[in-house]
Amino acid sequence: MSPSPAALLSTVLLVGVLAAGGCAPLPAARPEAPIPVTSPRERLDAFALSGRFSLTAGNRNQSGRIDWQHDESGDTLLISSPFGQAVAEISGDASGARLATSDGRTETAASTDELLQSVLDSPPPLDQLIDWLGGRAAPGSTIAVDGHGRPLRVAHQDWRVDYEYDSEDPGALPARVFVEREGGFTLRLRIDEWQKASSREGDRR
Repeated sequence: MSPSPAALLSTVLLVGVLAAGGCAPLPAARPEAPIPVTSPRERLDAFALSGRFSLTAGNRNQSGRIDWQHDESGDTLLISSPFGQAVAEISGDASGARLATSDGRTETAASTDELLQSVLDSPPPLDQLIDWLGGRAAPGSTIAVDGHGRPLRVAHQDWRVDYEYDSEDPGALPARVFVEREGGFTLRLRIDEWQKASSREGDRR
């Protein structure tokens, strides 16, 4: 049986961003540098990413693919099954947010955050999720970094976000993001490709 559109929406947008089939789990422990109180990364004002996700929340276990485009005008997310079949598209801008499913159903809200609130239990704000994907932290968070100065872990209230990278480049964006909240929620995202729109030719992984 195919997962419901609401379930898929909850899976992808509490990404954040982890790996669907074939993605190795993140290690339980890792060496960390002293934890600074400010983020070492600039905010991702515009990006596109493609990847795979999996979610475990209560009795729910789901996985699939995500293609996400973000810029100053808004966000567009395409949700697909693990086999690549498009299931839903989520779009949001200053005028509101819209969820459209492959079977022709739609749902609208005044904002993407409001749309998330309609199907999820206390999701993080979208801006916070975008910061987490890029390795940034909200005010009041702490960050642990590796020997290259890259984020390894962000802790914010009852959320913890862990990162892994595919290269030794100090400026590399994360390839794996693991999001955990106290109470049993875990989300894995394996990012196969990043494109930073601020770069002339993009930053491809």
